[in-house]
Amino acid sequence: MTESQLAFFDETHFGVVTTLRADGSPQSTVVWVERDGDSVSFNTAYGRVKPGNLERDPRVSVLVAAPDFYHWIAVSGPAELTTDGAEEQIDRLSRKYDGKPWTYVEGQRRVRVRVTPEHVTAYGL
Repeated sequence: MTESQLAFFDETHFGVVTTLRADGSPQSTVVWVERDGDSVSFNTAYGRVKPGNLERDPRVSVLVAAPDFYHWIAVSGPAELTTDGAEEQIDRLSRKYDGKPWTYVEGQRRVRVRVTPEHVTAYGL
């Protein structure tokens, strides 16, 4: 990705993550995103659909669009899941998107997902 494409992830544009269900059909959800070096990262929690889908099949796509939809980037590649730094990441993302600290949910186990770009498509960036 170019530096301007990476910088796009520093802005507060929402992402849409698509994973694959066991039957191969797509499952998409809106997420908060950030850059992780030269990769893209988002956060979720165990017990939700995304982590289970990604543990079974790590292929994932992330689409981030500006409100005008004339600036967007789609990144796809394998996902790596880790709990290391996941609590700190969700707090950082909450401050970025909501402007306030993350409210801890009792019993919730957060997971950080890092997407290594294998295919990148962009418009306006």
